[in-house]
Amino acid sequence: MSGVSLLDLHFQDVPGVIAAYVFDTGDGLALVDTGPGSTLGALETGLDSLGASLRDVRHVLLTHVHLDHAGAAGTVLSRVPRARAYVHERGAAHLARPERLLASAAQIYGDQMERLWGEFLPVDPDRLKILSGGEHWRAGDLELRALSTPGHAVHHLAYVAGDDVFVGDVGGIRLSERQTPRAPTPPPDIDLEAWRASVQTLRALDARTLHLAHFGAYPQSAAHWDGLLETMETDAARVREALDAGHSPERLTAEFTEGLLEDLAAQDASLPDRYEFACPPWMSVQGLVRYWTRRAARSGAEAQGRGE
Repeated sequence: MSGVSLLDLHFQDVPGVIAAYVFDTGDGLALVDTGPGSTLGALETGLDSLGASLRDVRHVLLTHVHLDHAGAAGTVLSRVPRARAYVHERGAAHLARPERLLASAAQIYGDQMERLWGEFLPVDPDRLKILSGGEHWRAGDLELRALSTPGHAVHHLAYVAGDDVFVGDVGGIRLSERQTPRAPTPPPDIDLEAWRASVQTLRALDARTLHLAHFGAYPQSAAHWDGLLETMETDAARVREALDAGHSPERLTAEFTEGLLEDLAAQDASLPDRYEFACPPWMSVQGLVRYWTRRAARSGAEAQGRGE
């Protein structure tokens, strides 16, 4: 195997929605994100198409611990005793003790948890390499680097391997070359200020290719990052304006969804249906509502502290 290979995980039998990436380090395979437990079969099929298998994996690089990215990590490690997982220090506890993470997800997905995400096994803490961002290390023949890239999640990491950067969700959702990247903003810890800073970190890298979890590889370019920032502002402003106008949650969500899907359809008629699998618009609404509500509360507390 040479270079980076994309593994399409066919989430809910839909192609082009969730990707994992694999490359040879010279000391076994590195797998960037595992996807959820529900797509483990597709992960194994993808590896088999490359003449490899889970047994060849030695390094599991997790961008963050959301179910669509790390749900199968515990299962993978249980089957591959020589592998270890790399994860941000603020996400590690959720892998070792996933009860709170799963309980939180169950509040959103209810009886759809198993169908959507499948099995989520805990990870032995001794199998975790804890990172905070900024680390460099060698894996076989390769120099790897982890970068702290919060914004989508406080525990989000990007990984650099030569000319390749694996950006998880902080690089946005981009399901075709024609689509302008869009920020996935589900709750609980969307932070647009931190996200903008992460974009500045990533766009400054001397790299050639960005690998997005949702979905595919694109050239490192100013156009990609400028487009992401522009649509992030558009989506955030739509939610803030609706909140300021006192719209009900139902109206806000419906209007946001309509505007977003119209934007996507204008770029590529196939995008709206796939996008709703990659990041349901109602989840982005919830994350942005939480962001603006917390920001308003913080501003109010600061004003009160100043005696205004």
